[in-house]
Amino acid sequence: MGLRDWLLLAMTAGLGPITTRRLIEAWGAASAAWAAGEREVKEVPGIGAAGARKIAAALREAARGVEDEMAKAARLGVRLLCPDDEAYPALLRDISDPPAILYVKGKLEARDLHALAIVGSRKCSFYGREQATRFAGLLAGAGLTIVSGGARGVDAAAHRGALAHPQGRTLCVLGCGVDVAYPPENAELFFEISQRGAVISELPLGSPPMAENFPRRNRIISGLSRGVLVIEAAERSGALITARLACDDHGRTVFALPGQVDNPLSAGPHQLIRDGAALVGKLEDILDALGPLPQGAVEEGEKSPASPVMLSDRQKLLIEHMGGSAVGVDALIERTGLEAPVVLQELTYLSLKGVVQRADGQTFVLHR
Repeated sequence: MGLRDWLLLAMTAGLGPITTRRLIEAWGAASAAWAAGEREVKEVPGIGAAGARKIAAALREAARGVEDEMAKAARLGVRLLCPDDEAYPALLRDISDPPAILYVKGKLEARDLHALAIVGSRKCSFYGREQATRFAGLLAGAGLTIVSGGARGVDAAAHRGALAHPQGRTLCVLGCGVDVAYPPENAELFFEISQRGAVISELPLGSPPMAENFPRRNRIISGLSRGVLVIEAAERSGALITARLACDDHGRTVFALPGQVDNPLSAGPHQLIRDGAALVGKLEDILDALGPLPQGAVEEGEKSPASPVMLSDRQKLLIEHMGGSAVGVDALIERTGLEAPVVLQELTYLSLKGVVQRADGQTFVLHR
């Protein structure tokens, strides 16, 4: 199946990810969509006669716009990725309803396999904004890519916190086309993200922000990430939808930052903690609970451009001085001459990459 075939399905009105998957399973290839008529569509389980008429007509309409969409993406510097593309994010491909097309403004990199989502209220308090910025910066310093939705409040603070770190990366998933700035005051932020990460959407170029787009957007945020951290959210909010998707559908770890008991925006995180989410008070609470990458994602990453990046000189120096037995942080500081924060940051990154593992407390050993 080629990119044009997947794009046709993505541009067909009325086709969501689940129906698209059913069509692919029934036909065996997205390329069959080009020749599909009402009778062929009707044979797909769960569609029915009325649905088949609408989908067949929508397929014909979408076919007329595929080439124009590809040309427009090329003019705007937007890359299109389909699930058959090796650069398609391995973690996202593994969910039950991956997007047929990802529009990417910017660049996906190897280290984006190590991503954590930070989500929360658009109307967050100063505390929520401060903590989103702080944790995003700490996680970026530990080698994780920060994923969020580009909205006002917690999302924007998380993106900015990641970008504040010299090596920080962040991915922004929009509920509109990647060429549409929403909210408009974040246009400059989106540009900066595209230079240091990527702005992503599954929606065709020019798509406006609509309420029904955002739950779909949330599944991509979760699907791209190894875990989701919720910072300030009402009991019924998009952030909690993302957390539920992460836990129940995607098998990801959910983290929650506790807040003031009299703040209504603390209700969401506190509810998640009661339901079993990991309570977060410091960076180590997240790093210790993330665990290794799913094996399938590691295997796919090794075959694709999303394979692990080369180690830096400082990381190589640490490995050289670790030897074959467990060694403590203080010993590594003495042996390498590196400052304590540098050693801790690099050990965290090496741990996330699976190169070293924590033996106990502040003792590490090379992974065999």
